[in-house]
Amino acid sequence: MTRTLLTDIAVATADHSKYGEEVLGLFRFKDEPAFFEKAAKIFPGVVLLETCNRVEILVHGSAKQLRDFLHGEQRFGFDILEGEAALMHLLELAAGTKSMIIGEDQILGQMRRSLLLAESHDTNDVITDVCLNTAIREGVSIRQKTSINKGAVSIGSAAVLLAEELMGDLDGKNILVVGGGEMGTLVARALCEKNLRAIYVTNRSFDRAVLLAEEIKGRAMRLDQLYPCIALSDVVISCTGAPHLIIHADELAETMNERFWPLDPEPRHLLLIDIAQPRDIDDACRDVPGVSLKTLDDLKSISEKNLAARKTECEHADVLVRAALPEFIKAFNRAASGDLTKSLYTWAEEIRQREKNKALSRLRDADPYLESVIDDLTSALTKKLLEDAAKSIRASAECTDTQTAEILLKAIISGEVSCIRRSE
Repeated sequence: MTRTLLTDIAVATADHSKYGEEVLGLFRFKDEPAFFEKAAKIFPGVVLLETCNRVEILVHGSAKQLRDFLHGEQRFGFDILEGEAALMHLLELAAGTKSMIIGEDQILGQMRRSLLLAESHDTNDVITDVCLNTAIREGVSIRQKTSINKGAVSIGSAAVLLAEELMGDLDGKNILVVGGGEMGTLVARALCEKNLRAIYVTNRSFDRAVLLAEEIKGRAMRLDQLYPCIALSDVVISCTGAPHLIIHADELAETMNERFWPLDPEPRHLLLIDIAQPRDIDDACRDVPGVSLKTLDDLKSISEKNLAARKTECEHADVLVRAALPEFIKAFNRAASGDLTKSLYTWAEEIRQREKNKALSRLRDADPYLESVIDDLTSALTKKLLEDAAKSIRASAECTDTQTAEILLKAIISGEVSCIRRSE
């Protein structure tokens, strides 16, 4: 099979389509700095993307290297894609066709943040940069050319739809949103469209809760008032970024004792929806009388309805993804050809310095000005002589003729002119 990419690229992926929420949590890297430190010893570029519904690892390296690295870390169960398949996967990811909620826009921001995270750990390189940036740009373009994200719901708004489905409707209900970050904001904004009695917002940072509550005309509550606020609520949607549980079964059981109407044998029903990763709500809360607990896995019913409604747009997006792949390959190879041309110029610079020094040794009394003139002259000549060769290498790489690009470099450096094959 003809190799179309000038260098190796691979992606390890685990997502909602294959694993449930509990299992998917096992794929996450709790110690991200340690992950980057280890991966950087093997790969020139590595990016980690972790969301509620997926874990993705992009590396400038081969599928075998990535698989061996993960197995060495006792990480099994990832699907490994390489070459064009890896690029196609990134395009599908950015287009929203692989999201649990088809067409959701959050993935674009998450991909951008994953690149910034890699930059902060100094593990990105020109290859991972071009992969993420090209995929994001095409993802935006595909959304503009289709209606895949028109009226599409995010995970946050899907949680609201699930609450509405389970409660019959949300008219006159009291809703508590736990978490004021990106997901909490999406939930709160989706709730604004409902005819609620009250929306409460609580967050670790009370100032952030106040800002969000002002935006949605709700009421901010301090986190130490969490359980009293739960006692007032019909639905609680929790979506913090905390690494530990926020709502515990024992405290919730005590709170439910406050939810009895006179003469009622059971407390008023309370719906808990946990869309945090890792989880915010103790799974033992399911056993508390009067409580229903739903998680990310329960959003799949909303996802299936969303997919059915957007089937035509998803098919259109798939066509555009396939159409974008050839240009993606060109951009990838253009970036990768930098390593070839760098090798070319490094080889030439070594020769230039050697020959320049020989010439200067013959001019024993050469003054600094003459040395400078000779240095400038040889440098300019070297660049001029290699300019066309470098262009040819880049052009061959961009046209996916990677073999010719590599042979051109080898022919120039080693003098094996007879090895050059001219493209027809």
